Amino acid sequence: MISKVRRQQIIETLYSGLRLDGRRLEDFRSIEIKCGAIANADGSAEVRIGKTLVIAGVKTSIGTPFPDTPNMGILIINAEFLPIASPTFEPGPPDENAIEMARVIDRGLRRSEMIDLKQLCIVPGKAVWEIWVDIHALNHDGNLMDASALASVAALLTAKIPKAIVGESGEVKIDKSIRERLPIRCIPATVTVAKIGDKFVVDPCLDEEEIADAFVTSTFIGDKLCAVQKRGEKGLTVEEMLKSLQIAQRKAQELIMIVKEAVNLGKNQEGWYGR
Repeated sequence: MISKVRRQQIIETLYSGLRLDGRRLEDFRSIEIKCGAIANADGSAEVRIGKTLVIAGVKTSIGTPFPDTPNMGILIINAEFLPIASPTFEPGPPDENAIEMARVIDRGLRRSEMIDLKQLCIVPGKAVWEIWVDIHALNHDGNLMDASALASVAALLTAKIPKAIVGESGEVKIDKSIRERLPIRCIPATVTVAKIGDKFVVDPCLDEEEIADAFVTSTFIGDKLCAVQKRGEKGLTVEEMLKSLQIAQRKAQELIMIVKEAVNLGKNQEGWYGR
């Protein structure tokens, strides 16, 4: 629980056009991406935004397609808030906040059509690739949503699946000596804007999240809005929602550039990319 004094400090500073950590209202904290962070995963990435740390791993397997999409692969997003990340996180199965975050990220990835799921079909109606993205929050200092979405995108961009071979009798065999990248169609970016009083801030830290009235998380491909989620106890006017989306649209371009450079760096060497 944040103190009244701290709350007042944050609000008064916002009215000066700055935040307590010196950022402007639309500035991200420092962002770092490390691709290939998990050796046993088919793709992975660690993302630091300020002191917030998240890791995402991709595993692939062959499964049966859903009856209503017999010629499409399957994408599944899971999120878990580990107790080591925050004293407010409890051990056990994912809570409602982790489930909500996974759903928001899942919606952004699906609506953007980042992955061409049709190309993940091996035998229509019988066998498709399943793509599992597991997100773990390792340290929570605010804005887990954007850090987790960014880690998921970077992990998927670097993921590789073995080659599936269909025999004459229809059986599916895996050749692990040949690994191919996922069929990526685009790079989406997810940005969360928080409303505190009548001010709008990008990448809220933990203290800012605790006093925020509302949040708008939106996913973009270029200038195109793919998905949006409003959270928080208080409502937004139409004008306030549009302002949040306009801010997020501008900032999404920054995230796309950062993840592109991180993935390109990973082709030659594994390491941190940041700004």
